[in-house]
Amino acid sequence: MPLPLPPGLPQIPAIALRGHDRFPEDPMNHEQKPTPESLDSFGTHLFPAQRGSGISRALAALIAAISWFAFVAQTDITIERLLAHGGGVLDGLDRLTMYLTNLTILMSALCFTSLGLSLTTPMSRFFRQPSVISAVVAYLAFVGIAYNLLLRQLWTPTGFRALVNESLHTVVPLLAIVYWIFFVPVFQASLKKSMLWLVYPLGYLSVTLWRGALSGFYPYPFIDVNKLGYGRVLVNSSLLLAGFMALMALLMAVNRSGKPVLLRR
Repeated sequence: MPLPLPPGLPQIPAIALRGHDRFPEDPMNHEQKPTPESLDSFGTHLFPAQRGSGISRALAALIAAISWFAFVAQTDITIERLLAHGGGVLDGLDRLTMYLTNLTILMSALCFTSLGLSLTTPMSRFFRQPSVISAVVAYLAFVGIAYNLLLRQLWTPTGFRALVNESLHTVVPLLAIVYWIFFVPVFQASLKKSMLWLVYPLGYLSVTLWRGALSGFYPYPFIDVNKLGYGRVLVNSSLLLAGFMALMALLMAVNRSGKPVLLRR
C-alpha cells in the first residue's frame, strides 16, 4: 500500500516499468558469448557442453586412455630399440616423431582428453570444435586403413608389442569413428574450409622427406626415396593423398546427409 505524501508536494504519476528496466544489468556479471567464428571455423560451438552426455564423456575418456597408453608404450619401445643400437634418447625421440602413426595417436590423446574432461584451456577449446574432432577422426581412420592395407603383412609383432600395435592401428581408430558417428554434432563445412584438413598430412610429408634427405631414413617403404626415387615417391604420395581426400569427402557427406539419419534411429 503506497504511503501518503506530505501536504504541499505534487503527486507524481506512477510509471510502469518494463521487466528489463527495473534493474539495470551489471556489465561485470554479463557473460559475453563468443562468436561461432572464434570457436570453430567450420562448426558452431564447442563440444561437449559443460553438462554433456555421460556416455560420450566415458567413451572419450576411454579413447584418451588407450591413446596415451599406446603413445607412451611406443615411445618406450622406440627409445629402447635405439639405445640397443648405440643411439641416445634424443635419437629415439627423433625416430618416434618420424612416424605418422605416433604423431596422430598423440593428437588423439590430446583431443579426447579435452573431450572427456571438457577442459577449457586454449588448446582444449581448439580440440573440442566439432570440425577439429572430425579432422582427428579422419586422420585416425586413414592411419588405420593405410596400415591394415599396406603395412600389416610386413611384420607380425607378438606379446606386448602386438597389444600396442593393435591399439595404435585398430582399436583407437574404430572407437574414434563410433564416437564421431553417435556423439559429435553435425557442423557446417564448406569445401574451401575443409581443405585445411590437408595441412597436417601435407606438412607431415614435406617435413619427413626433408628429414629423410638429411638422415637417409624414411619411415615407410612407399616413401623411401633411397629405394624408389623421388618420382615414384611423389606418385605414391599422390595416391595416398587422393585416398585421404576420398575419406574426407565421405565424412563430409555423412556429416551433411547421412549422419542425421543415423542419429535419429
